[in-house]
Amino acid sequence: MHMANSSSSSSPPSSASSSSSSSAAAAAAAGFSVWDEWLHASLQRLEQTKLLRSLRPLRLLPSINNNNNNNKEASTQCCASSAAVQRTASSCEHAYGTSSAYFQTFDGPGTWDRDAVEMEISDATFRRWMDDSPSTGDEVSDLDAVLDHAVGVNAKPSHKLLLFSGNDYLGLSTHPSVRCATAKAALEFGMGPRGSPLICGYTYHHRLLESALADLKKTEECLLCPTGFAANMAVLTALASSVSPEKSKIAVFSDSLNHASIIDGIRISQRQTDAEVYVYRHKDMVHLDNLLSKTRLARKVVITDSLFSMDGDLAPMVKLVELRKKHRFLLVIDDAHGTLVCGHNGGGVAEAFHVEDAIDIHVGTLSKAVGCQGGFIATSQKWKKWIESKGRSFIFSTSLPVPLVAAAHVAIMVAQEEKWRQQAVWKRVKQLSDALGFQFTSPIVPILIGDAEQTLAASRHLLRAGFHVTAIRPPTVPDNECRLRITLTAAHSTADVKALVAAILAWLKEKGLLLSSSAAASNNLSTPTICKIANSKNGEADEPCSSTELTEKASHLKCYSSKL
Repeated sequence: MHMANSSSSSSPPSSASSSSSSSAAAAAAAGFSVWDEWLHASLQRLEQTKLLRSLRPLRLLPSINNNNNNNKEASTQCCASSAAVQRTASSCEHAYGTSSAYFQTFDGPGTWDRDAVEMEISDATFRRWMDDSPSTGDEVSDLDAVLDHAVGVNAKPSHKLLLFSGNDYLGLSTHPSVRCATAKAALEFGMGPRGSPLICGYTYHHRLLESALADLKKTEECLLCPTGFAANMAVLTALASSVSPEKSKIAVFSDSLNHASIIDGIRISQRQTDAEVYVYRHKDMVHLDNLLSKTRLARKVVITDSLFSMDGDLAPMVKLVELRKKHRFLLVIDDAHGTLVCGHNGGGVAEAFHVEDAIDIHVGTLSKAVGCQGGFIATSQKWKKWIESKGRSFIFSTSLPVPLVAAAHVAIMVAQEEKWRQQAVWKRVKQLSDALGFQFTSPIVPILIGDAEQTLAASRHLLRAGFHVTAIRPPTVPDNECRLRITLTAAHSTADVKALVAAILAWLKEKGLLLSSSAAASNNLSTPTICKIANSKNGEADEPCSSTELTEKASHLKCYSSKL
């Protein structure tokens, strides 16, 4: 073996080597300095324009741990017989291979439903929120405080809030049967195999949930995805894929207010096949018709939200289907906010318009009205085969944990049994419509303010009054279209909505504003009615907008004054 000379190995480095190392270190430091400077300046700019996001930690209030005997009893009712309505044993034995004694449905709201809308925040979070101080959630750093909260001890002051900003429309996330299904699956199976569905992550439980969703959407098949975002990405990347040596271009037509997941999926499809992309004006079927007439590509796709998440209005489904017949395009809808909320059987917006058979691909989520987590694609068997083979966000993601899959399956069964939940959502919509004098057509009610700072101020006013209503700002919505976004759920009571209305009216009075309406419909298009908030000092408030058909119009509030 050759041994190095000891004297040479211990000799000091040459000056040239030292200089080279110093230069490299200086260059590296300069590189990091450039990024540090850019990051600091960029964060400052976001903060100055009121677009810097913050995480505001919520404390959950589990009623079954709050010495409430009624709730403790409810938590165990799902494991024993009672006077509550029960599904037959055979159906749940089919779902889980065990007794259905733990699965129960109820004829009306239970005290556990309050867990879905009653929250609290620490005094530290409240003060930082009121001061509009940015937060990464770092105020929750006291381990003792966290442990105290976990065991139900609250030594420090807190502020209770009613949540009017979540998407748990049916309040299923806290249902006793959903809780028990989650716990039961976790105890029996843990999280399940941790791998992609195509490797080892696809189980009997995943198949059962897919079948239930396919039945709900009246499609041949369904494919589970880790999130709704991933589901849209999988669909669009698969549509743009090809197995032939020559790439076959597609033309994609997208509503201007589609969700970010659709936008990002389209961008990837552009990179894949140089897809032609056309963005048509929101719900403007004349514009879409003109764009479709101009393209020469054979493979055309129209994709749209069915219920728009920030405006609360519905896509013109009947007119879209008419255009589908005329132009022979593939029709894809993102029914994230419509599933279980719209349609007689909870099948979504397509069911509400009686056009389920004309939808080629339904994209949905399990994290909204289902009250759980995950996404899905309901479609034909052939399209499922293609997407599971070419949808990258599906192929390269770990499958959903079995407890979440079991919870979602039970949640769908609960929704089908407890029809009063869907009815309760629409009762709350009518109540808010009657109270404010406007016709709202979904559980999503935006109050459009425009200016980011004024929107944040309005959100803080409601926070002070005990309501969690988030200020929505760019990039979620366009510039100068900042808004409060109110969501109504089956877990909200009549008293909850009445209190929220009082807080909104108090804010309007404090700012010297009035609610008024201004129709935005033009060219006989099915566009939302814009309801403005005029400066009351000018005495220019219009008459409230008249009632409109659910299938034709939606409404939201717009706020303006001489100050904005």
